[in-house]
Amino acid sequence: MVLRSNRILPIIILSQFCCTSLWFAGNAIMPELLKQFSLPADFLGYLTSAVQLGFITGTLLIAVLMIADRFSPSRIFFICALLAALVNLGMLLQNVPAGVLLACRFLTGLFLAGIYPIGMKIAADHYQEKLGKALGWLVGALVVGTAFPHILKSFTYQLPTSYFVLCTSLLALLGGIALFAFVPDGPYRKPGSRLDLRLFAQAFRKPGFRAAAGGYFGHMWELYSFWAFLPVLLKTYNNHQTGIIADISLASFLVIASGSVACVISGWLSQSLGAKPVAAAALFVSGICCVVSPFVFNSSPAVFITFIFCWGMSVIADSPLFSTMVAQNATPDLRGSALTIVNCIGFSITIASIQLLNAMMEKTPHEYLFLVLAIGPALGLMAMVAGKNNR
Repeated sequence: MVLRSNRILPIIILSQFCCTSLWFAGNAIMPELLKQFSLPADFLGYLTSAVQLGFITGTLLIAVLMIADRFSPSRIFFICALLAALVNLGMLLQNVPAGVLLACRFLTGLFLAGIYPIGMKIAADHYQEKLGKALGWLVGALVVGTAFPHILKSFTYQLPTSYFVLCTSLLALLGGIALFAFVPDGPYRKPGSRLDLRLFAQAFRKPGFRAAAGGYFGHMWELYSFWAFLPVLLKTYNNHQTGIIADISLASFLVIASGSVACVISGWLSQSLGAKPVAAAALFVSGICCVVSPFVFNSSPAVFITFIFCWGMSVIADSPLFSTMVAQNATPDLRGSALTIVNCIGFSITIASIQLLNAMMEKTPHEYLFLVLAIGPALGLMAMVAGKNNR
């Protein structure tokens, strides 16, 4: 059964949400994993980086082999969702080395490479004129999926960890099945037929492509580090204000999930204002949040809540717009691979920023931890100014 075109985007959105719930599943149950595998407290950075490294490896393979352009994207999505759901169950293992846990999280990231960028490829193949709006909804689904483990943990904290892990794996499986069953290959899909690594170099020669990619890279330096260390930021505020935030997991979910609203709004604004200026404005605001972050820990709850939600929204609002600009500035037969290789480089950058914050945690007061994230928005804005995007 295939749905009518106006019902395809909701299925892609739902599937993306279900499958990306695996991304921070390990972070949401970090205390339980630390106890289960006898791990040190600084394992948070390594666990997050394992998923990122797996995602990078997967996107690199998909891009170099041009899998997204040579084979059915819907089938790739389904296969990767099935495999990601299976390896996610590795967090249920008992009496195994910590390396096994890292390997399972690495493989989860590897198969997520066939979900997130492939989902954008599927959307681009179905929606050409209103791609920014479509990707706004799609990245919004990614944001909610990323945040979902935190609220799931908040509601299941009295249940065994196995219930949480099984739930996220089941969601991913259902998401893959739904997309494969109801979403065909799009009418704007132009299959690639050959491998030619020179095509990637040609793509980066285009000023518009370089501007979009450079902005995205700066955005990625900040984004996943902010998400990964958000509980640390909230706990630091609690230390200053004697436990104002009662439920860190729920608060983390709300802040991250607020970004989904920002993605939809930015996608809608891009239809009238253009993707580039809206993306630049969001990147500028999130960069300002990085700079002023040390000054909010002694502020009133009202000021802090306003600030943290502003940051949570601006830090992701530009993501669908950068993907839109990348897709629009790539040739149609290379669109899937272009999106994937830019994702690959962007997520490589996240490992550097996550590990940097992880190393700084022991020696740097947590109030100043997030200042270093301002480097990304600054460089991203410089890249956007240097490039001439004609879109």
